[in-house]
Parts: sequence; C-alpha cells; structure tokens
Amino acid sequence: MTEKKISIISLPVIVAALGYFVDIYDLLLFTIVKKPSLLGVGSTDASLLSDSTRVINWQMFGLLIGGIVWGILGDKKGRLSVLFGSIILYSIANILTGFVQTVDQYAICRFTAGLGLAGELGAGITLVSEILPKNKRGIGTSLVAGIGLFGAVFAYFTYQLTKDWRICYMIGGGLGVCLLLLRVSVAESGMFKEIAQDSKVSRGNFFIFFTSIKRFKKYSLAVLIGLPTWYVIGILVNQSDRFAKAMFGSTTIDSGRSIMFAYAAIAVGDILIGLISQVFKSRKKALLLFYIICIISLFLFFSTVNNSDNRMYAICSVLGFSTGFWAIFVTMGAEQFGTNLRATAATTIPNLVRGILPLINMLFLDLFQKTWGWDLIKSGMITGVIVMSITLIAYYFTEETFHKDLNYLETEEMFP
Repeated sequence: MTEKKISIISLPVIVAALGYFVDIYDLLLFTIVKKPSLLGVGSTDASLLSDSTRVINWQMFGLLIGGIVWGILGDKKGRLSVLFGSIILYSIANILTGFVQTVDQYAICRFTAGLGLAGELGAGITLVSEILPKNKRGIGTSLVAGIGLFGAVFAYFTYQLTKDWRICYMIGGGLGVCLLLLRVSVAESGMFKEIAQDSKVSRGNFFIFFTSIKRFKKYSLAVLIGLPTWYVIGILVNQSDRFAKAMFGSTTIDSGRSIMFAYAAIAVGDILIGLISQVFKSRKKALLLFYIICIISLFLFFSTVNNSDNRMYAICSVLGFSTGFWAIFVTMGAEQFGTNLRATAATTIPNLVRGILPLINMLFLDLFQKTWGWDLIKSGMITGVIVMSITLIAYYFTEETFHKDLNYLETEEMFP
C-alpha cells in the first residue's frame, strides 16, 4: 500500500486510541474510587492504606505478567489476536469487579483486569507503527496516546456523575464490549503477515532480548527513559493531598481531581510531542524538550511558589504535560526491534515501567521515610533526583529511531 493511500486518521489508529482510552479509564478508576470502593468491601479507616496497596500491587503484578504474555502472543499469533483477547479478558474482569464483596475478591479482579489491560497499548502502537509510513507513524502513535489518555478524565467525571463505584466498573466493562465489536473490521499488519508465512522465523521469543549485549542494552534503555511518568503520577500527583498538607497546610486538595487535571494535560502533551518530533525530525530532541519541562515543573512543585490549592492543581497539570511523552517512549521501544520481536518489546516495555512503580514507592516510602526518617518533601525531592538522573543517562545512550525502517527481523545468534 502506498503512503498516499494511508490516512493518519484510519480505523487502526481510532481502534488503538479507543483501546488505550479504556486502558487508562480502568487504571485510574481505582485511584479515583479507592476509598469508597474499599470501604464498600469491608475495609476500615485503619486498614485502608494496607488494603489499597495490596489491591494496586496485584493490579500492577497483573500488568507485568500480562505484558510478557500478550507481547509474546502478539509476535506469535498476530497483533489483532492480542487486541481481541486482551479486551475480552478486561471486560469480563471489570464487570465482575462490580459485584465483589471482599478485598480479596477485589484484588483478584484487579489482577485479572491488569492481565487484560497489559496488551492494549503495546499491540495498538505496534499495529499503527507497522501500518503507517515512517514519516507519519510518530503522529499516528501520538494520537493513539493523546486520545486514549482522556480516559482518565472520563473516569473522573463518570464517578462524579454516578457516585457509584460499582456502576463505574460496569461501564468500563461495557466500553470494552463495544470496542470488541469495533475491532472486527480492523486488518492485520502486513509486516506481520509476511513473517508469519515463514515458519523458520522465531517470533515472540522473549529471551532474545538477553542473547545479545547490544539488544539487552537497547531494551533496558527503552524501559529507563520512561521512568519519570510513574514517579510524577504515582507519587507526586497521586499524593498531592499529602504534599499540600505538608507544604502549605491545605486539607482540601482532592488527589482524584489532581489526577484528572494531570491526565488531561498529558493527553495534550502526547498529541503535541508527535507534531514536535515531526518538526525536529527526531524522537530524541522532542523527548529532551519534555524532560526539560519536567525538571522545571519539579522545581516548581517543591518550591514556595506551590502554596495554594489552585497552584497545586496548576503545577500538577504542568507536570502532567511534561510527562506527555508516553506515546513517543513506547513508539521508540517498538522501533528499536525487528518485526518478529516488536510486539513483545512494545507491550513489555511500558508495563515494566508501570511495574517499577512499587520499587520507586519502596525507595520513597520504605527507605527514605520509614528507615531513614526523612520527611515527605525531602523523600519526594531525592526520589525525583534519582529517577531523573537515571532517565537522562539512559536517554543519552538511546539511539534515534525517527528515520528507521521497521521491515527487518531480529536474529537469535548470541553475540555482543
């Protein structure tokens, strides 16, 4: 198919964007309905923190496992098999979540939903990257992430309108069923069809990432350049109410509202970064610009400028915008590897970044606060310095992929 016949606003782009919309809706819904939902299944004020941590850890564990499983299936069976299988599993899990009666049942359903959601973004980005020509794929994948991230805004207002967390989860399951019907008309990637005809080509072998030092380095760097996203969202924005109380004595900050503002800004950033990368003709230059904005935003967050509710919400929005590089980050991960390993890379990389959040939380909470006795603000600042330092080093060694042709394969030879 020629480039002239391919539109950026094509059915695969729309379907992938809506899939990510559902993904983000569900991932952020638990944060938004955390307290009423846990109290509704037997938690108490005393057990709320431990119960919520257990549920979110099970969800992230599901994302980690699902990322590997769906990535392998995407390279072995096709990108569409993941788009269908993941949304079916997610929809069932979400509908069942609406009926849970205990914390254990809640955790099991969130684990299952995490398994399902893990395949959405990676398979969608892989499909769009392989269908669109290289001079358009950055914009296409940015549209996928930009539109999808508004799922967080939709989740926030869905709960504000219904005030019923069970209905919110059932709505998420219903969205998944509707998306499943829409995906019937989507065609498989032509690149995947070509390698699928060759039975000698090894597809979806996760261990290939570790048989070559060069390939392992690329894979590790692809994960590390995405670290700031979940430090910003998982710690600063998610706990903006605690930071507000510690920094200027406010007790009226709604962390759910902070998340809504941040994700609306992330969506705008994800759309703009695709256009910026087109102007620069570089993924890395666009990524560096957003890193710089992120660093400036972190200074603002911990400065005396952040001294009121309105300013906290505004700074959370700027922080969100600065991490609006999720689409480019995942696209770069997909572009680093051959067609027979691309879905595995694009699916596991973002879910590994999500899975690193518990480790960042251990650093921020268990080591700095509980063990070393640092206060909330100092712990947050030092955690940010460590995360951004690792990210910038990884960025320096990451290769540019803007002009890269994706129609190639990864070999299994073991060599440096």
